[in-house]
Amino acid sequence: MNQHESVFSDVESRDVNKVAALDIGSNSFHLVVARIVAGSVQILHRVKQKVRLAEGLNDDDILSDEAMERGLAMLKVVAESLKGFEPDSVRIVATHTLRKARNARDFINAAKTILPYPIEVISGAEEARLIYSGVAHTNHSDGQQLVIDIGGGSTEFVIGEGFNALLCRSLQMGCVSYTKRFFPDGELKNKAFERAITAAEQELEMIDNKYRRLGWVQCIGTSGTIRSLFTLCQQDRPNGHDIPVTLKSLRNLMKQFVSAGHIDKLNYPDLSEDRRIVIAGGLAILIAAFKALEIEGLVYSPAALREGVLYQMEDELHHADIRGRTASSLATRYDVDTAQATMVLNTTLMLFGKVEKPWKLKGSDFKSMLGWSALLHEVGMQINSRGIQKHSAYILANVDMPGFTQEQQLLLSTLVRFHRKKIRTNELPTFNLFDEQAVKRLIGLLRLGVLLNIKRQEGFLPEIQTEVDKNSLTLIFPQGWLDEKPILSADLLRESQYWKALELQLNIVPDITQLHGLTE
Repeated sequence: MNQHESVFSDVESRDVNKVAALDIGSNSFHLVVARIVAGSVQILHRVKQKVRLAEGLNDDDILSDEAMERGLAMLKVVAESLKGFEPDSVRIVATHTLRKARNARDFINAAKTILPYPIEVISGAEEARLIYSGVAHTNHSDGQQLVIDIGGGSTEFVIGEGFNALLCRSLQMGCVSYTKRFFPDGELKNKAFERAITAAEQELEMIDNKYRRLGWVQCIGTSGTIRSLFTLCQQDRPNGHDIPVTLKSLRNLMKQFVSAGHIDKLNYPDLSEDRRIVIAGGLAILIAAFKALEIEGLVYSPAALREGVLYQMEDELHHADIRGRTASSLATRYDVDTAQATMVLNTTLMLFGKVEKPWKLKGSDFKSMLGWSALLHEVGMQINSRGIQKHSAYILANVDMPGFTQEQQLLLSTLVRFHRKKIRTNELPTFNLFDEQAVKRLIGLLRLGVLLNIKRQEGFLPEIQTEVDKNSLTLIFPQGWLDEKPILSADLLRESQYWKALELQLNIVPDITQLHGLTE
């Protein structure tokens, strides 16, 4: 061994996890590849491409074939960078355009033939939270900070402190959509800017008072649009990036744009061709934000959504799942009977453990989703105990749930919606990430967990034995126990009838000595 080969021989190796995050944005697709070492996220590789998905969204919220083709072509490039990555080490999130597009499923299904990783369409609030996480992990700030991210189809506003996002909102205004709407022919007129600014201020009316009341000590802008505007405002200043952008500097930039007269004449050395096409809409939105929120100055941060995704992946690798905090918050907010919820959880997960392998429920976060649904199935009790399944489902479908994607939130709502009473399978939604058969089986397990704990008494249930087939579950009770529980026995018999709608068979054996006769 020569002197070079021996240099690292005594160096202790650390566990390294290689991860990747892809942000399918309305304007650009961003891929970040990193490694996680000793709790630190180290960026290894970036791929960025302007796709302008939002440009292909028409007034009926249909995404054009041309926009889809641009996106799929970019995914083929990404696929090359992700070769060899394990499924759990890649996370793909899609934002405003795929949230809004009525035919988003067509794009997602086509993407499945290119990438072996699921695409998660995240809510606007979740997008805002992840953006804040990316900024918070890369920018030190004492006190509360306001983070603004102008995307292609939406703009996110977050106030947070430390690593905690306190207030998250996503508004439907973006640099692509606003440029398309107010500057369709590329002309940069003062009246067009004022109309765009007014429209953005109208959107901001929904949040401005609340945000101003909460307050912040520093305002940070992220995204490529804000980076370009920040750079253009500082072009004549030495060490300009140390000086915050102000409303005055943005207004001066707008005057320069109007003087140029057309997008094609914005000849700035620091403004790329791709950014030049959509910069006018972004400028109008940022001016409106300064006015409505009374922002004094804004600094720029390069961290954004994909970095937030990476840091969340790092947290999950160290078992600090933010979903646990979300569930705890909801349980507190809606006065959940936590003792009852825990009993339902324990029974449901016991049953899940029995059926996981024969029912092919491994992976896809099925156990976690079932567990969260068990803990939160009674959040609707605060509205009314009658029809609780509908009230709980509505809450879980509509409340902000940091850490959960839109589809995960829809699954929780669906499981809870059918945790009791008749099962109407025609009301089951269609999922991208979760198999319909698996969803039905999770419903069955949650229903049993709830039913078996209907007495709400700790220590009520005896030890239950089980036998599992690929489409059936048999519950075997101690001799004589069910005979003393005629109401529960009748409930279980009725439940076995309900299970037929799930294409499953539930067998109830009140005495282990009767098992042989059942299986013959």
